[in-house]
Amino acid sequence: MSEPVPADMVATARAIAAAQRPEGAIPWPDGHVDPWDHVECAMALSACGLSEEARLAYEWLAAAQRDDGSWPRTVAGGSVTDPAGESHHAAYTAVGVWHELLVTGDAGFAMRMWPVVWKAIEWVLDLQAPRGEVAWERDAAGRPGQFALLSGCASILQGLRCAIALAELAHDPQPEWELAAGQLAHVIACHPEAFADKSRFAMDWYYPVLGGALRDGMAAARLSSGWDAFVVPGLGVRCVSDEPWVTVAETCELVIALEACGQRTQARTVFDTVAQLRHSDGSYWTGWQYVNEQHFPDERSSWTSAAVILAADALTGFSAGAGIFRDVPGAAVRVSSSPSGTPDSSDLPSPSDLPSPSDLPSPSDLSSPVATPVAEGAVESPVNPEACGCFPTSADADRVSR
Repeated sequence: MSEPVPADMVATARAIAAAQRPEGAIPWPDGHVDPWDHVECAMALSACGLSEEARLAYEWLAAAQRDDGSWPRTVAGGSVTDPAGESHHAAYTAVGVWHELLVTGDAGFAMRMWPVVWKAIEWVLDLQAPRGEVAWERDAAGRPGQFALLSGCASILQGLRCAIALAELAHDPQPEWELAAGQLAHVIACHPEAFADKSRFAMDWYYPVLGGALRDGMAAARLSSGWDAFVVPGLGVRCVSDEPWVTVAETCELVIALEACGQRTQARTVFDTVAQLRHSDGSYWTGWQYVNEQHFPDERSSWTSAAVILAADALTGFSAGAGIFRDVPGAAVRVSSSPSGTPDSSDLPSPSDLPSPSDLPSPSDLSSPVATPVAEGAVESPVNPEACGCFPTSADADRVSR
């Protein structure tokens, strides 16, 4: 059984719902909508029990998808304002649909969304390079982006894993997706040279953990390596390492990454910092410039509030989707210190057409030829450079040590 949704998180979800448009779109404060943040908001609404609002958000998402499987980078007022498509935007649809299945147990909804997910993932994988990384965009003229983003690819990896689980549910296995996920996990873990250097940004630091490419000692080393550069004690996480600006979304995503690899005490300490940026209506300020002591930007974004809800859920387990960033989709829970009330696979609803979790694919099996037991209290790393015959280079070691 999940815990009751805390009243403060319900208020935060209602603040997100207040920003939702009648057709279901959930915009930024300036009025534009991007698919990734829209899905994150839908996940937060669902986690807090605002089911009608969440389903309306997914209806908008399905209606806004283009014939090729992508979405415009931004839409405002019902019109496309930037027609380019971003790969991690499209892939995140699968995370949202899988999360909705975990929360509600509604396999019928997941199957209605399956064609949307299938088209999105096919579009994304058309941008995958032979080494495994995925170009960050396809521009308005249809040209693929000239580089890949580490944070974007880490998010795509999670999307691929959720899509693979949905494919099993649909009895429509996609073995090429499994190979693509294995390649992508490997390049994230072992080949930093595959990505544009965005190391000033906190997302490049923790997203390999958040997206599931790194676990165990590799995850711990990654998070330790950037701690002093990005974490401001008592305030939260800098968006950019050389700017005096902490943001609630980055802080909460770090919380989820810490929780996903078993560092729950540290996760709670970091999460406590966001309370100071909570507004009386339940929403959260996007960020805080701590030298000037001003909100920056001067806005309360719906996706910031969504990040708070997902972090709170990861820590306290008030929805059945609380473990989506920690657990391989459809597989048994692999962290013995999971929060009280967080369901393991045996707690998930089992409609007649929903396969048992043991039947769903485990991406950790794809990237390592031998499945090995997981120690009590640990999370298995899905990438084993020794097992796949590729060892980290000196450049990799330098990346981790920074």
